[in-house]
Amino acid sequence: MHTKINDFTQLQHNRNHIHIAFSSPQRVISSAILNGGFIKAHHIVNWKVPKHAPVCDAPEKSLSDYAKVQGWQGKVVGMMTAASMDSLRMEQACIEGMDISVLVTTGLSNARRAGDKADIQDLLTTTHAAGTINLILIFSAQLTDTAMVEAMMIATEAKAAALQNVQALSPVSGLIATGTGTDAIAVVCGSGSPSIKFCGKHVLLGEWIGRLVIAAITSSLSFEA
Repeated sequence: MHTKINDFTQLQHNRNHIHIAFSSPQRVISSAILNGGFIKAHHIVNWKVPKHAPVCDAPEKSLSDYAKVQGWQGKVVGMMTAASMDSLRMEQACIEGMDISVLVTTGLSNARRAGDKADIQDLLTTTHAAGTINLILIFSAQLTDTAMVEAMMIATEAKAAALQNVQALSPVSGLIATGTGTDAIAVVCGSGSPSIKFCGKHVLLGEWIGRLVIAAITSSLSFEA
């Protein structure tokens, strides 16, 4: 299925991946496995992997190889999840001429609360646990680097609030989970007006980020219920 999200963004959704293609490279900040950090990207992919797949020492290579097989040209920001692609939910709003889109897939088999005892007790070993909440936020307007980081912060708080609302528990501590152990997030901004400097909870954009993320995650979690 192909869907136009805004003037520069196309969404492809099938059982294997969520693929977001941009008409020109867009600024992205993410915690993604492939090409995370601040970059200009042509694509974002949220790739479905088997829940009990063999351990892969280089998941970023697997994502890169998958992108090449799909024929995606340019920089690809890549996430992985064992969650069903049917859990995809999208919430959108237009605030004072700026389009905001929030996309999420969810799985809670790997639920954790910030501060829980880690499964891996050394700094350099990575995890391949399944069950992930992957969030993508797309803004049609320009955001400063500061605002993009702040958007990630507000979205993360909203994720925790959504899990609190449904009383999702961490199996480690037995307390309300704030996410999963392998969550990823990406924030994309366009080149349209206005130019946004701040988006904390005291301003309108911060309010709408919170609303849309909570709504999207709550709806997506109902897929598992």
